Amino acid sequence: MVEAAIALLKARNADALLVLLDGSTDWKRIADMAAGTDKPVIVAVDSADDLEGAAEAGLKPLALNKEKAPLLERLQHAILESAADEFIRTNGEVVAVYSGFHQGRLDSISHLQLDERMRRLTTRDLQMLESRVPLPTIKAVIDLAAQIGREGREGKPVGTLFVVGDTRKVLEHSNDSGVDPFRGYNRSFRNLLDAKVQDDAKEIAQLDGAFVVGSDGVIERSRQMLEVSHEDLTMTKGLGARHWAAAAVTRKTKAISVVVSQSTGTVRLYQDGNLVMRIEPMEKAVTWQEFAFEPPSSSNQSDT
Repeated sequence: MVEAAIALLKARNADALLVLLDGSTDWKRIADMAAGTDKPVIVAVDSADDLEGAAEAGLKPLALNKEKAPLLERLQHAILESAADEFIRTNGEVVAVYSGFHQGRLDSISHLQLDERMRRLTTRDLQMLESRVPLPTIKAVIDLAAQIGREGREGKPVGTLFVVGDTRKVLEHSNDSGVDPFRGYNRSFRNLLDAKVQDDAKEIAQLDGAFVVGSDGVIERSRQMLEVSHEDLTMTKGLGARHWAAAAVTRKTKAISVVVSQSTGTVRLYQDGNLVMRIEPMEKAVTWQEFAFEPPSSSNQSDT
């Protein structure tokens, strides 16, 4: 199956091969089979422990932490993670091989075109957050963060952090990092549901410090330095202090953190100290749609 997938990879001139596995395997054997292609070979499993030796074999290891998730969710998550780690382009093509019918046995191959898949988010993706922050507020913050990640400011990349909800406790862990341009203004001039306020926030995002945003979308403070302990947190390698602070403050409070990576434009959402969503920078704006899920049928699950 891997050899057949590699043949399809070459025939389609796709960006990468994704091998979705249930556990560890002979990584050198996979690398040997892929020796005839210069495209990345991504190996995705649920546990990082099962990836030992994969990188040394020349493969691109990916830990999903999605052991109990359905196949389609694991596959989509693997694609998103691969794009975030810049193994694939967000508008590219991937050949994926995976266990579609029998666990532990590779039996299905799919050719995936990623442009439309990578631009969609659904309201169901945010339902787990609704109990703490209303959907209109979190959507507005995500839209703004995605714009900052996609456009930067005046051609320069911009990274920033929004901490949304539970503002009283969040402010207990915050200190001013400079003059707050929003301080003293009426609440109506600080509400991120207003497009004019979003434009103002884009300008301020170039400065140091986080935005502290109420559940109603009102910016309570900007340019805040978060002082929270990073103990017991596990983060992806390469993420900086902004992401550590974002995760840590959600461990100490009931807030949700929305972080824009300055280096890649990727938007990450943290809740309870954990990464719960990742959104890649797109040429087009995020499209919100109602969730419509139909599991793949047996006839198209093995698309060769």
